[in-house]
Formats: sequence, structure tokens, C-alpha cells
Amino acid sequence: MAISKERLKEIAAIKDDDIDFSEIPELNDDWFREAQFVTPESSKAVSLRIDREVLTWFKGRGKGYQSLMNAVLKAYMNAQKGKRGKLD
Repeated sequence: MAISKERLKEIAAIKDDDIDFSEIPELNDDWFREAQFVTPESSKAVSLRIDREVLTWFKGRGKGYQSLMNAVLKAYMNAQKGKRGKLD
């Protein structure tokens, strides 16, 4: 989802003292000891036929629409794994 330039200016204008961090837990030594570095999976370029209206809708979401399409497909894949067992 894209953020408008006006909203980015509003956010940048907020002073640090005015930000409420009360619900954000502090990252202590335990957190850093247990933290794991996760490398994102690499993606593979493919040629894919998609209905024009579907592509237009995703492109309308703005920058990163291809990653969004991948996320939707991955969510569908994961939902199907629970219904039919493990996908190959």
C-alpha cells in the first residue's frame, strides 16, 4: 500500500517525544540471544498469463504489486495445504 507524500510529511513532522511507545516491548539481551537472521526466499521470474482486470487491479495497488501478487498466491497455497495435506 502506498503512502501519500502529504502523509509522509505529517509523519516526519511528529516529534519523538510525542510518540507513544508504551505498547512496544523493549528488545533486551534475551531477545537478541534468541533472534535469528532470516534470509528471504529468492524469487524466480516466470511468464504468466493473467486476466487483464486482475493485473490492472494489482497494478493499481502501486509499487510492489508483483510482490503482493506473490503474497496472495502464497497465502492461497498455505490455505490449501491445510485442506488437502502437503502440496508438492
